[in-house]
Amino acid sequence: MSALFIPGLLVLLFTRVTYNRVIGLILTVALIATSVYKGYTNTFMLIVVDAFSLTAGFWIAEKMKERALKKT
Repeated sequence: MSALFIPGLLVLLFTRVTYNRVIGLILTVALIATSVYKGYTNTFMLIVVDAFSLTAGFWIAEKMKERALKKT
């Protein structure tokens, strides 16, 4: 269940910290790749769920950026 939400939230967190959604995505992918390398993510389905969550987080970060630009 956490694989469904945490990667997307990490993308949003890193996007807010770095002010760049691509860098936020890259940092999150690096964390997940390390998790896979260490053996914490061992099923293909879990990797697919992580990828879906990353995509959703990236999409939400884009929408947040658009909303922030409309305010100014």
